[in-house]
Amino acid sequence: MFRRVVRASKFRHVFGQALKNDQCYDDIRVSRVTWDSSFCAVNPKFVAIIIEASGGGAFLVLPLHKSGRIDKAYPTVCGHTGPVLDIDWCPHNDQVIASGSEDCTVMVWQIPENGLVTGLSEPVVVLEGHSKRVGIITWHPTARNVLLSAGCDNLVIIWNVGTGEAMIQLEDMHPDVIFSACWNRNGSLICTACKDKTIRVIDPRKEEIVGEKEKAHEGARPMRAIFLSDGNVFTTGFSRMSERQLALWNPQAMDEAISVHEMDTSNGVLLPFYDPDTSVVYLCGKGDSSIRYFEITDEAPFVHYLSTFTTKEPQRGMGYMPKRGLDVNKCEIARFYKLHERKCEPIIMTVPRKSDLFQDDLYPDTAGPDCAIEAEDWFEGRNGEPILISLKNGYVPGKNRDLKVVKKNILDNKLSKNAENTGTVNKSASSTPSIVSTAVSLSLLGGLCLGCMLETVTILLKVKNTLIGNDSSESK
Repeated sequence: MFRRVVRASKFRHVFGQALKNDQCYDDIRVSRVTWDSSFCAVNPKFVAIIIEASGGGAFLVLPLHKSGRIDKAYPTVCGHTGPVLDIDWCPHNDQVIASGSEDCTVMVWQIPENGLVTGLSEPVVVLEGHSKRVGIITWHPTARNVLLSAGCDNLVIIWNVGTGEAMIQLEDMHPDVIFSACWNRNGSLICTACKDKTIRVIDPRKEEIVGEKEKAHEGARPMRAIFLSDGNVFTTGFSRMSERQLALWNPQAMDEAISVHEMDTSNGVLLPFYDPDTSVVYLCGKGDSSIRYFEITDEAPFVHYLSTFTTKEPQRGMGYMPKRGLDVNKCEIARFYKLHERKCEPIIMTVPRKSDLFQDDLYPDTAGPDCAIEAEDWFEGRNGEPILISLKNGYVPGKNRDLKVVKKNILDNKLSKNAENTGTVNKSASSTPSIVSTAVSLSLLGGLCLGCMLETVTILLKVKNTLIGNDSSESK
C-alpha cells in the first residue's frame, strides 16, 4: 500500500544534444598518449586540444567560432620536447594556459586575442622543479597566478607564476603516483587521489594532511577526487571486483563514506566534472560513449542519479565549459567538448523551459573572471572567496591584461658579495678611469666648460699621486 514518491528536481529532465557536424572541429589528430587526463580544456574564448606531434609535444588552440575542418598546417603551441599530458586555462585570464609534459616541465603560454597565426614555441615562463613527467596542472580558483602541478615523482609543487618560483613543495606525502589533485572552493585546501588507494585532504601552506582515507576504493585502477562547494569530497574509483564506484566523503570524518554507489564493470576511468551552482556532477568515462549526471543534495542517499546521455562513438577525452561561457537564453546548464579519434564534438545540456525569460533558479550568481586576492597575499595566509557575477544579461568578456613574469635575480646577491671581496684589488687597478669619470660627471652636473673640466682632472690626478706617494713612504 506504499506509494512511491518521485523526488522533485528541476534537473530531472535535463537532456543532452550533440551539435551538427558543421559546428564540430574536424580532422584533429587527438593525442594517443597513455595518461588518464581529459586532453581538452575550454573557456569562453578558446578550446585547447592535446594532439599527436612528432618530435615533441603540442596542443591546438582554436577560437570557439572556428568550427569545421581544421587545416593540418594550422599553427600549434609546440614548445615541449615531450608529449603534453595535461592543460588548463587560467580562470582569471582567458588568454593564458598552462601545460604539463613528459619533459618534466610546466609551461605557461599567452595566446593572442584572436588566436594563433603562427606556431607558438616561446612560453611566457618555464617552471622547472619536477624530476619526472608532469601529469596534473590546475590553477588556483581565487588567487592570481598561483598554479599547482603534480608529477610522477610523487611531488606536488605550488608555483607563483608571476615570479616563476616554486613556493611550496609537498614532499613525502604521497608514496606513489598521484592520480588527481583539486582545490576547494576558496583555494585553502587541496584533495589528492594516489595510487596507494588513499584520498588525502591537505593544507598546502601549513604542509600538513588534515584528513585522509586509506582504501577509499579498493580496486587497483586510477581514482579521482574533487571538492564540492560545501566542503565535502566526491570520489570515483573501482571496487575490488573491478566495478566502477562513486563515493561522497566528509573531510572531518573520513572513516566512513557518506554515500557509496556501484555503477558498472567498465574499465574506463570516470572523469568527474562539477557545477557548484547547481550541485550537479557529470561523469564521463574514458572509452565510454555516455555521460552520466547526478545531483548532490542534503537528503539521503545524497547522490541522486538524474539521467544518462549516450552517443555511438566512444570518447577519448572531454572538455568542460565554465558557467560564464554558456548560452543562458537557451537554458543551457552545461557544455562539453567530446574528443573522438579525429574530431571534437560539442554537446550541450539543456533544461526544458517554456518561458523565454531569464531563469534565476538555473543561473545563480557564478564565479567570474576577477581574482579575489593576489598570489603574495595567498602565500602569506589570506583566503578569498570567488568574486561572483550575474549571468542575467549574458557574460561579456572584458579586456585581459598580459601575463607579466618578473623573475627575481638570484645573481644580485652573489655579484654584490664578489664586489666586496675584490673591491680593494680593483681600487688601484681602476682608479685613473674612475677619477676621470668623476671629474666629467662633476663638471657636467655643474655645467662647467671643457677647460674647467680638464683643470678638474689635473687637480684630481695630483691629489691621487700625492696619496700614492704617502702610501709608499709609509710602507718603506
